Amino acid sequence: MKNSLFAFAIIFLLSACGAPGTTAPTSAPPPDATPPPSELMATPLCISSQPTEADIDRALTYTEDLFNVTEWERSYTVADGRVSVTWFNSVDSAVAYLEALIFPCTYEEIDLNDFFNTENWQVIFANYESYKPVAECKTNDGLRLYQFTAVEQGFEYNINYWAENDTDTRVIGMMIVFPIESKALMDEYSKSLFPDLTSCK
Repeated sequence: MKNSLFAFAIIFLLSACGAPGTTAPTSAPPPDATPPPSELMATPLCISSQPTEADIDRALTYTEDLFNVTEWERSYTVADGRVSVTWFNSVDSAVAYLEALIFPCTYEEIDLNDFFNTENWQVIFANYESYKPVAECKTNDGLRLYQFTAVEQGFEYNINYWAENDTDTRVIGMMIVFPIESKALMDEYSKSLFPDLTSCK
């Protein structure tokens, strides 16, 4: 099962990192479009989509010491629009995955609805045998939780994916994947990560 979860982790990274349709949206007008003066003041100034050292530090320290034990092996990548961190736990056959996403022209609720949509999940889970949305919910301050089950090489997993508004141009996506029989352990990690939204049930 450890080998199958490792394959599961690799497949996830290959399908999620830089996947088409998952890049942060921009709302800057095309160069040849000049909006009326009344709209010029409302148009946000866009920033670079390239991660900064602060973005890298934020991604690497976001979970504090939660995964800084010998059972978890960490790796990370930096790409246009995101910093991605992966922790793999061969002992518990678990994976944790964080994305610090950059929305260069800021974002609103509708932008996040467009980003975390059915097509996005289809891209992320494209290489899995199957996946199934279980529930989604959010808190009053905008923290979102998407819950799934997925099957890879015949093994079933529970998945929690949170999306948290971090700054005006940054969103943190945090996902944990545990075997379905490790629900108690998954609940423990969920509570440590987001005590106000551990489950939609």
